[in-house]
Amino acid sequence: MDLTVTIVIGMGIGVMVELLLPGHTPSELVLVVLLGVVGALLAHFAGQWFGWFGPGDPLAFVSSILGAFCVILVYGLMFRKLHR
Repeated sequence: MDLTVTIVIGMGIGVMVELLLPGHTPSELVLVVLLGVVGALLAHFAGQWFGWFGPGDPLAFVSSILGAFCVILVYGLMFRKLHR
């Protein structure tokens, strides 16, 4: 899988998460998109470095999606706003 595809996956996951969660500002959209890209790249490079998959393996696609979700989820759990 190409590096640009990994970045596009991260951006898509970030936009999707931001659109599904209501009440956000445009600056949060940029942050979530960047977090999605970072997560996708992290998972992609970590998987290749550990030898879990090769550059053209379909598992690279799945790991990029999961990496983007995981980074956004961890950020959300650490810095979420408590609404009462």
